[in-house]
Amino acid sequence: MRLDGRVALITGAGRGIGRATAVRLAREGAKIAINFKGNAAAAEEAKRLVESAGGSATLVQGDVSADGQADDVVKKAVAFGGGKLDILVNNAGITRDNLLLRMSAEDWDAVLDLNLRGTFLVTKAALRPMIKQRSGRIVNVASIAGVMGNAGQANYAAAKAGIIGFTKTIAREMAVRNITANAVAPGFVPTDLTDPLPQQVKDDLLRQIPLGRFGSVEDIANAIAFLVSDDASYITGQVLIVDGGMVTA
Repeated sequence: MRLDGRVALITGAGRGIGRATAVRLAREGAKIAINFKGNAAAAEEAKRLVESAGGSATLVQGDVSADGQADDVVKKAVAFGGGKLDILVNNAGITRDNLLLRMSAEDWDAVLDLNLRGTFLVTKAALRPMIKQRSGRIVNVASIAGVMGNAGQANYAAAKAGIIGFTKTIAREMAVRNITANAVAPGFVPTDLTDPLPQQVKDDLLRQIPLGRFGSVEDIANAIAFLVSDDASYITGQVLIVDGGMVTA
């Protein structure tokens, strides 16, 4: 129970990596504020899974890319935690894939707004209670697309690369307050975001992974659980790539 008594806010926690992280941190003893934007049924299921794992959770609806709503999400999480917030996992994100010459400005803006702007807004709001308590753990979910680029994902890769730079900057600014900031960069993980990809694309991706399998949402959740624990208290400003060796292949 490495996280016993700690309060965690996870954005986009209704499904996928966010949901798996909520369950994983709950098993370590954390109280979980589950943020979701619109899919209430998925969020309720995430809450049920957290409670089945022996944890406690609350649902916090809100669009984290909107200024006022991002602040409200954090305030509700702090209230749920009895006035504190120990852990922030910025996971909310979307894709709008297309080759650059076919990508609309609207699709560019939508991905940058939620993935990058949302991370900025929630982090800024969460730092207030963390600075006050002089402790905190922030993990931002990036992607190997932000490390190596990916055809058809100029918007997504740019947002995730921005998250990596943002994470490193926050780590430098907040170290004096005993607040760490790290990023996890997943490789290919089957989720609702990746389901629409053609089978041929998935087969091609699999051949690039030395470990010979796709990642799971639990693989990413395990990495996040480590980074928000005391075991990682001397790690900040880092990018933990969880991709089965894909980047180094």
